[in-house]
Amino acid sequence: MKPTSFRKIKIRNYFESKKIFNIFFQCLTYSYKFAHYIIGMRELLLRQKQVLFFILAGGLSAVIEIGSFKLFSTAIPHFFPRETNFHGIHYPLSNIFSTSCGIITNYFLSIWFVFERGKHSKRKEFAYFMVVSFISTLLSLGFFQIFYSYIFKDTFDLIIYSLSPEIISKIAAILLVSVLNYSIKKKIIFNG
Repeated sequence: MKPTSFRKIKIRNYFESKKIFNIFFQCLTYSYKFAHYIIGMRELLLRQKQVLFFILAGGLSAVIEIGSFKLFSTAIPHFFPRETNFHGIHYPLSNIFSTSCGIITNYFLSIWFVFERGKHSKRKEFAYFMVVSFISTLLSLGFFQIFYSYIFKDTFDLIIYSLSPEIISKIAAILLVSVLNYSIKKKIIFNG
């Protein structure tokens, strides 16, 4: 081997090793950034744990409420034919009964998993919760009427299931009222 060819190999190896080190350090940088992102997400979730649990409790309560609404809205009209349109109000009993099921479910999930007790006595806390829930029920019923009468007219066809205008209106009303529910329950009823 001649000295010039040895020198060319040495220079080429130097640049290749420098390229490998650059790639290695880029991988380390991206790993660090990814780990920092994961740690940041974990810290965010821990800080927002209450919001996350409220969303989970609200989601489960909404499933109970929507399921019971479907049950009531198909069963009650057999016994009370004017349920579908009672003086311009669509499905009033179904709405009230299903919302009551959702409220009771939400109350127990809230005191068990979401909020801390201690700001009021249990009796006062339950009374405040029911007053807020009654107002929420009226708001939900009002939003349901608006959505059902003016906005959602057609069935929404999912691949495996079709959502009727009643169910879509109920879901939209629940979502709208839940934002108000969280802030009032957090600030007034339970310990923030």
